[in-house]
Amino acid sequence: MAETIFSKIIHRQIPADIVYEDDHCLAFRDISPQAPVHVLVIPKEPIESLATANGDSAELLGHLLLKAAHVARQEQLEGWRTVINTGTEAGQTVFHLHIHVIGGRPMAWPPG
Repeated sequence: MAETIFSKIIHRQIPADIVYEDDHCLAFRDISPQAPVHVLVIPKEPIESLATANGDSAELLGHLLLKAAHVARQEQLEGWRTVINTGTEAGQTVFHLHIHVIGGRPMAWPPG
């Protein structure tokens, strides 16, 4: 996998507003938030997208979802949206798997 802006954040080559970190993942505020709270949860292991993840990543993927919920509670959200964009057509712009945790305002379905 090619180096991405997220791998540079993991290696502290560029700054980010980090809100959570453990041995397996990192969570930081999105630089272009779509709501009052918009945090990205990323694996430290380079996985391009959900489409390229495999069975070997199952435990890590579960960990990421649990940490997304942890971050939402840490940010004092009562309700939130988790989003994983997979592929260009779905809006993925950084090809390092990431979960958007979005909240702090009412949201409609389907999204715009």
